[in-house]
Amino acid sequence: MIATLNRLVDVIEEQIGEQPDLAALAAQAGTTEYHLRRMFSSLAGMPVSEYVRRRRMTRAASDLIAGADLLSIAVRYGYGSAEALTRAFRAVHGVSPRDVRRDGGPLRSQPHLRFRLTVEGSTPMDTRIIERPAFRLIGHAARVPLIHHGVNPQIQELISSLDARAHERLKGLSEVEPAGLLQVSADVDPDYAEGSELTYLHGVAVNEETPAPDDLTAIDVEPGAWAVFRSSGPHPAALQSVWSATATEWFPSNPWRLRPGPSLVAVLERAADFSTATCELWLPVEPE
Repeated sequence: MIATLNRLVDVIEEQIGEQPDLAALAAQAGTTEYHLRRMFSSLAGMPVSEYVRRRRMTRAASDLIAGADLLSIAVRYGYGSAEALTRAFRAVHGVSPRDVRRDGGPLRSQPHLRFRLTVEGSTPMDTRIIERPAFRLIGHAARVPLIHHGVNPQIQELISSLDARAHERLKGLSEVEPAGLLQVSADVDPDYAEGSELTYLHGVAVNEETPAPDDLTAIDVEPGAWAVFRSSGPHPAALQSVWSATATEWFPSNPWRLRPGPSLVAVLERAADFSTATCELWLPVEPE
């Protein structure tokens, strides 16, 4: 996967004015576009599309300072007009091309990425692979923004709106593994972009044929393998650290890749104030 990501970065540089064909590159590497996008975003801290835009505008700034005209630069980097280039340029650099021509900056450059894998092995990850038949997730759902670090206030608002009876009712509906109350993220942007919308469901897992009560949302889950990672410590920091480590350590070192589907968090134990918790992170996977 590291070699594939570096090949993607090289293709972006070679074809800077075109959209990279992620599906073709993934197929050549024996993986999927979905997994490639998720790994790039997790390791680079930005979606592929954002990296492409930043690299284009970094090189466009150099061309601008060298005296090239706006329309020529726009065509070179895949924009249909000087106005479209100007909008992208301002979004990245915070100033217009005219300002740069006059003042020489300020500019925000995006270095050429290079991915490397450092294997330390000092902290083994507590992981198991489980095959599960099709099942359903039912519970209270809402559309919320994706937040990588810290507490998501909209998720907190949803959970806080449920009283003790609602939680006990959900627990009573749980039928299959993963057992108990679950925190579900579904319909996640393949690029895993900060601020993009996802469906958050606070609920439980039930058999495939179990009908959902009228006041609850249902998400059908396809059969397949799941990688289950355990975290323990300050919440949500410990869970978010394990989530990050799946991309930086586990997937590059193991013959599995992400497949489309919801990610699940089962809270096994927690402090009364939720300051610490032991959780399981369930990610849908398939063999490479």
